[in-house]
Amino acid sequence: MVNFYQMSSSSRSTQSDEGSREHLASLSKALLALHKTLLESERIGYEESFGKIATPAVFFQLVMGDPWFAWLRTLSEFIVLIDERLDEKKRPVTGQEVGEFAARARALLTPQEGGVGFGLHYHNAMQRDPDVILAHAGMVKLLSSLQDPDAAPWPRH
Repeated sequence: MVNFYQMSSSSRSTQSDEGSREHLASLSKALLALHKTLLESERIGYEESFGKIATPAVFFQLVMGDPWFAWLRTLSEFIVLIDERLDEKKRPVTGQEVGEFAARARALLTPQEGGVGFGLHYHNAMQRDPDVILAHAGMVKLLSSLQDPDAAPWPRH
């Protein structure tokens, strides 16, 4: 005899896992959009300082190796971690994992005027480029929707 409660519990778990996967995919997509905005902002700054970048291939080489763009690698690596987790098809994404990735994203995307590394560069990008502010606002909205109710509130900048 089939136990209806077990079937329904299993079905709920699958739906919850799928929802968690969708939330994590949304986080990855939003971070990628922010990354693209930051790359464009940095490209403009680089070109103002050093002249026009000749080709997309040259831009790619600069992004990969020039110190001007080095701070963005922290965000790039974080996006890769999320995408690698999404690529693991055998193990379902849990709500706890989504919460942990969201908490890490909140910590990373906290601008730090007097800070160092990513936080300082992120702050500076927000000060000079309204497109970065708009992308950040989108991240705040998404991360707020993924926030654990017991976590500290997202800082508003």
